[in-house]
This record gives sequence, structure tokens and C-alpha cells, in this order.
Amino acid sequence: MIDRTSLWIVMILLAVGSFGLRFVFTDIIGDRPMPSWLLRHLRYTAVAVLPALVAPMVVWPAATDGMMDAPRMIAACATLAVGYFTRNTMAAIFGGAVTLYSGLYLLG
Repeated sequence: MIDRTSLWIVMILLAVGSFGLRFVFTDIIGDRPMPSWLLRHLRYTAVAVLPALVAPMVVWPAATDGMMDAPRMIAACATLAVGYFTRNTMAAIFGGAVTLYSGLYLLG
């Protein structure tokens, strides 16, 4: 068990770090044009962050005590396929949700 002091120190340091990163982009260099190479890299931030958030929920879901299961893997593949072919985020989300709940109903 972590003690309260350590928890508060970690939370405060994370808050300061998060604020610092935002401050650099908004206040220090916010009024100057950014180089094209940096803008190109920033465009891919969401593409890099979203899979990192979703992958643990697909591979080690808490609902199955960390065991991989077919409905979640099939839903992830369906989401990727719908997103790739339609280039529509909402279609990919709804396609994955329908596939997941159909798979849980049929296979579960």
C-alpha cells in the first residue's frame, strides 16, 4: 500500500509536468509559427495515443480477469477494418461496438 505523502507527491509532480508541457507549446512558442516537420509529427499524436489506451483493454481485459477472449479480438479487428476502409471514426467506433456486443451475446 502506498502512503498518502508519496501519492500526493506523485500527483503534484505529474500535474506540474503536464502543465509544463502545455505551457511550452501555448505560451513560449504559441505566437510563433511552428516548423512543418513538427506540425507533421503532432498530427499523429492521436493516432499514437488511442491505440495505447485501447490495446490493454483488448489484450488484457479486466472483464475476463486479464485473459484474452475472442469477442474483443474480433471487435478490435472489425474496428480496424471499418476504420481503414471507410476512413470514418464514428463508423469504426459503432462497427466495433456492434461487433463486440454481438460477439459477447453469441459467444458468451
